[in-house]
Amino acid sequence: MSWKTAFRSLYYQGAPEPEDPVLERGKTALLVIDVQNTYLERPDRAALSPEDQARFDAWTPFHERMHGTVIPTITKLLTAFRDGGHEVLFARIACQTQNGRDRSLSQKKPGWNNLLLPKDKLASQIVPELAPRGDEIVVTKTTDSALTGTNLRLMLTNLGITHVVCAGIFTDQCVASTVRSLADESFDVIVVEDGCAAGSQELHLKELEIINMIYCAVMSSDELLGYLPG
Repeated sequence: MSWKTAFRSLYYQGAPEPEDPVLERGKTALLVIDVQNTYLERPDRAALSPEDQARFDAWTPFHERMHGTVIPTITKLLTAFRDGGHEVLFARIACQTQNGRDRSLSQKKPGWNNLLLPKDKLASQIVPELAPRGDEIVVTKTTDSALTGTNLRLMLTNLGITHVVCAGIFTDQCVASTVRSLADESFDVIVVEDGCAAGSQELHLKELEIINMIYCAVMSSDELLGYLPG
């Protein structure tokens, strides 16, 4: 099944197939979202309580997907975009203050999203395998959407970008929020399915179905690279 018929929700059953995207050098950018050290770190399982071990095990498929699929896919995308002379940008979650008083409300609520990631700490940095090079732009946000909390929209406009290719984590949170914001600002968005992950594969696939065709086109990295000028 091709991207033109995959990931269709009830809303788009029977809808016409989308047209092939026209990706032009100078108008197409790759945006890598929130692939940061904090999300790839893991404690010693043996040192955990039984309850924490269960939580550790629940997250193991995510880490396997990140190391086995997502990071290699983003590495492949970075190589293709850099070699082709296309813009590469990154977004990361980080606060400007040490105590996080500048964070958005969603990052202060108790629970998994309660993040304290000062901008200069190791935990907030992009993972070394995907580190930005040269003058590649990195925006720092305390929001889910990379547009809401930064001047990314203005920079994309100044760069002349019309098409944004998104990859990163988490599919159902910061990726989806960014995609919706980009679509609302009339950017043409492509989400690379094998370049993203959610806490579970079920959440990943469901979110792709939700955002596909209305906010973005969802395709594999190989399908995307077939349209990218070399």
